[in-house]
Order: sequence, then C-alpha cells, then structure tokens
Amino acid sequence: MKAMIIKEIGSTEVFQLAEKAKPIAKAGHMVVEVKATSVNPIDTMLRSIELPWSANLPEILHGDVAGIVCEVGEGVTGFNVGDEVYGMAGGINGVDGALAEFMLVDALLMANKPKTLTMKQAAALPLVAITSYEALVNKMNVQQGDKVLIHGATGGVGHIAVQLAKVLGANVTATYSSANEVLAKTLGADNLVDYKTKSVADYVQAYTDGIGFDKVFDTVAGDNIEKSFEAAKLNGHVATILPIADPLQIALKSLSFHSVLVLIPLCHGINHASHGRILTEIATLVDAGKITPIIDESDFSIWEVAKAHDHLASGKALGKITLTV
Repeated sequence: MKAMIIKEIGSTEVFQLAEKAKPIAKAGHMVVEVKATSVNPIDTMLRSIELPWSANLPEILHGDVAGIVCEVGEGVTGFNVGDEVYGMAGGINGVDGALAEFMLVDALLMANKPKTLTMKQAAALPLVAITSYEALVNKMNVQQGDKVLIHGATGGVGHIAVQLAKVLGANVTATYSSANEVLAKTLGADNLVDYKTKSVADYVQAYTDGIGFDKVFDTVAGDNIEKSFEAAKLNGHVATILPIADPLQIALKSLSFHSVLVLIPLCHGINHASHGRILTEIATLVDAGKITPIIDESDFSIWEVAKAHDHLASGKALGKITLTV
C-alpha cells in the first residue's frame, strides 16, 4: 500500500511517499480502508518537536480516521466487512496512523460512522468529540441548567463542546474572536463574548449575576487559564486540555480542576472501549441533527499532508482541516 511516512522529526518536508506492507487483521483488530483523516495540533507537534510520546513514534502519523472495514480479526464483534466506521486509533505509541491506504485499528476504539456525514466530515470528529465529551460529561458532569463557559468557541474542540453542552441542557456562554463572529453565531451558544473587547468581570456580571460560572472548559489555556479561574464560581469546576503553570487560584477558590488528555488510552493501553462508546453516542447526536462538525474549505488529499500541516500553522483555517484518499 501507499503511505506518507516520516523518518525523523522536523518541518513538513520530512513527509515522504513510501510503499508499506498492507496490514493484516489480528485478534481484536480490524483493517480499515482509509477514506479520510483530519489534522489535529497533536499531529503537527508529533511531526515537528520532541514530546513525552516521541520515543516510540510510528512512521505513519494521524490518529483520526474514517473508512470502510475490509478485514475483521478474531474476537471482533459488532463490526463486519463493509461497515463504514470512524475513530481515533493510531499515529502514536508505535501504532501506525491514517496517512495510508489502509490502517490496522483496535476495534474497541471504533464506532459506526454517523450516517448523515460524509467520510470527510466524519474524520473531523473523533479527537475533538472525545475531548469535549470527556471534559463536559466524564470530568465536569454538566447538567441541565448549569451555567457553562467555553473558551475558544470556534476552535476544533470548542465548536463541538458548545454544541454538546447545549445537548446536555446547559446555559452556554462562549468566547470567540471577532474575526470568527459569523461562525460563532452558528453554534447555538446562549451568549457570545468577544474576548478582545469584554473583560471577565463584564461577562461574569452579565451572565451569572456576578456569581461566576458553574463549569468552565478552557480549550485555549496558556495565559487564558487565569481568565477561566477568574470566571469560575467558588467551588466551581474548570477543565482544560493543556498544561497550566500556576495552580494558586484553584486552591483560593476551592475549584475542582480537571485535565483532559484523550491520548491516555492510546499511550497506556487502557480504556479503549470508552472511546468507542463515546463515538457511538456522538454519532447518534450527529444523526439527530444536534452536533455538526465545521469543516475548513481546503481540499487536500492525504498525499498532500505537508500542505495541510502548513495550512494549520498559517492560522487561516476555519474549521477542521480534513484530508481524503
């Protein structure tokens, strides 16, 4: 089979087209004919810099995949040859990813693709949907009536998180940049905040009567995490997907702080089935019209992955960048 591989960490020039042996199904696994994948920041970082997960880096990157089952291994139940599936199933920890014509996947990590989406659309969902679900449902237990603040409404994770929080019955306030106002208004948030023109005190007063938000999901982090701590109510919850430098405000406000790292099942070999279950639930919500992935207008094949990574780095993408075979 054809594959885009890397032999070393570096710029997008490290990608090279190669012939690799087509994978063979083994117990608990399936071979998927790859139809699409998407670009996540973790993919570009694994390609370009040393990370805690770089030691056992596979030649073929990209975790998100949508495709058709073409071989089923012993012990796999719930899937058959010909099924359309999607998942986040490789590209890290020695497991080859989706930048190839075929991909070997652990069946537990996969789910049936939403029927109402194309392969290109479905490939945009796995990492961002699992991240949003783990933050809002598993970590913060968002409930009907909760006042939820989501930073980065139009980002890959953020745009799914806004929609999922509404499904859960929350009153959602979301921050965005004025450059993305049109997109932000399509996501269904109850309140939108241009983070460049509104202070935390302004929107805490406007949307929580000065009390603070019950739950805050920060997909931006960095310096922005201080805004999340400021916006949370006493004894509230804050979740983020990135490291933080100073935990002082967590203690001073008695916050419950949650770190979300969806790579743990792939890197440590645990809880694979949880990803499959989440993606099955997400597919149901998508087919019910309650969650829609936003796809960037770019049109790359997986053989143009270098251009796709450069496009993400340019900051010009609006929605998830997807690649098709």
